[in-house]
Amino acid sequence: MFSFLLTFHSLFRWLVLFSLILSIITAYRGWKGGSAFTSAANSIRHWTATTAHLQLFIGVTIYFQSPTVMYSMTVGIHQLTVEQAFFKYIHIILMLLAVVLITIGSAKAKRIATARAKYRTMLIWFIIALLVIIIAIPWPFSFLASRPYFRAL
Repeated sequence: MFSFLLTFHSLFRWLVLFSLILSIITAYRGWKGGSAFTSAANSIRHWTATTAHLQLFIGVTIYFQSPTVMYSMTVGIHQLTVEQAFFKYIHIILMLLAVVLITIGSAKAKRIATARAKYRTMLIWFIIALLVIIIAIPWPFSFLASRPYFRAL
């Protein structure tokens, strides 16, 4: 079960990134163009938040099953490797923060009256969330924790 969830989490991140980038592009075009907040834009906003929440749920499930995290629970912080500390603290905290930012941005945009303000709100909150996510992903080139772009079973 753990390896399946880990693989799914690794693949699902691309859907989260794609939907977040699509939301940012949609918000930018709507804000700059002064267009109406369409049902398509609203759906993109909604599904971006939904995919982020699903990814967080999968990630938290993995967190409490991860051998890396479980091992790091038994030793002191000074005994952790950089990778263990990354997954025990940095990755989970930053990803939780990113989902909170997406949720706040989505909820605020949903409740704002004018289309231009909706787009601007989405744009600001989702860009900040994207930057946090980019920092927190264990990219293959990362010095904190290196993982492949696609993880296979």
